[in-house]
Amino acid sequence: MTELPEPRGRLTPGRPLSELTWLRVGGPADWLYQPADLDDLQAFLADLPAEVPVFPMGVGSNLIVRDGGLRAVVIRLGRGFNGISVEGTRVTAGAAALDAHVARRAAEAGVDLTFLRTIPGSIGGAVRMNAGCYGTYVADHLIEVRAVTRAGALVTIPAGDLNLAYRQSDLPEGWVLVEAVFEGAEGDPEDLAARMDAQLKTRDETQPTKDRTAGSTFRNPAGFSSTGRADDSHDLKAWKVIDEAGMRGATMGGAQMSPKHSNFLVNTGGATAAELEGLGEEVRKKVFQHSGIELHWEIMRVGEPAR
Repeated sequence: MTELPEPRGRLTPGRPLSELTWLRVGGPADWLYQPADLDDLQAFLADLPAEVPVFPMGVGSNLIVRDGGLRAVVIRLGRGFNGISVEGTRVTAGAAALDAHVARRAAEAGVDLTFLRTIPGSIGGAVRMNAGCYGTYVADHLIEVRAVTRAGALVTIPAGDLNLAYRQSDLPEGWVLVEAVFEGAEGDPEDLAARMDAQLKTRDETQPTKDRTAGSTFRNPAGFSSTGRADDSHDLKAWKVIDEAGMRGATMGGAQMSPKHSNFLVNTGGATAAELEGLGEEVRKKVFQHSGIELHWEIMRVGEPAR
């Protein structure tokens, strides 16, 4: 087995990942690395043999880890990477800061990043996926990010260089986002708080927030991306084509497409990653058979199936 450098942070071999994902599934990572701080992360990556794969992982809110686990060093940022600071209308957030916390802290300072309030997960994942809600995307507010390269160098990347698109960005394999800088419009803190309360109420009424899910399962069909812009169309949503294919409430083992919102994949208890992914693939097949539309996964699926 390849020798790994000894960091100051925690390096755990064979760490099961199921308890670190919102869907509560997934086999073990070869190693789970939790850096003590930025210097520790840089030194570890600089000394890590180049052939060892690296997988940066947030809070696992948009992730299926397959039952066989991950042949990689999984890097999970925690304390030391979750700071939030506001200067004028500019908000700097660590990659491990929760999206909801950033929205709240910004609002308290009179800065409008309210779109982040109902997005599950952390800032690193939000940037990587160009997360969006209510017609606003990370791309609309992101100024720049800082990341540690696979070789351990700290670099600053302007938002434009990330080529942020619908649920995607260009970040080289193995690079670890550590911080993001956003620009928001000025707003009244009370008005911003009221807007976020209304968003939460709507979300709780329409989505299975009390169930074990990973957010939206599939992207909205191409050309119907809910950007809220003038050239956008709202005629076609993933949930609508899933409903029309008769897959609302469909099950496979412990996996279910939520009866409340059919674009949410639910672990009803004891589901395996294979059942969750298998049900998702069955939905994709039925939708294509019914409407000729090919749904694309929004949930990231990584790792190996169980042997």
